[in-house]
Amino acid sequence: MTAYFVKMVDDSDPSFSIPHRPRRTYPRGGGVRYEGETIFRLSPGSDCSEERLTALVQETLESDPYTYGDWFDLPVPMYLVRDHDRDTTFRVVVRYQSVELHVLPDTRSAGLLAMYRRLTDCSDLTWTVSCESTPT
Repeated sequence: MTAYFVKMVDDSDPSFSIPHRPRRTYPRGGGVRYEGETIFRLSPGSDCSEERLTALVQETLESDPYTYGDWFDLPVPMYLVRDHDRDTTFRVVVRYQSVELHVLPDTRSAGLLAMYRRLTDCSDLTWTVSCESTPT
């Protein structure tokens, strides 16, 4: 049976404490696979189009300390983000009218919190943060 954890946070400074980290595996056939996941979903308090959220994410990622890439042809905007100041990496996905921060095995909470603070600083939106986690 798979455990599933959802926590809603509705304050101005969530901790982004990571309840479970995904485990990276390398199948014999090649590639990489992640077992388990933790996603922090940032939902704006008012109606906001995915196009506006995508523009907000891109504007945020254009500034220091981020390096990011969106080189896959995917049906949703997905970015692999490197925060140099906090020495961490995570994925950002825009879908379902929210911004998702996907935890990788080496993701640090401080990097997720910094991304959240930058998004709130760059917009006039209020945000609700939920954490969804499935352990390995």
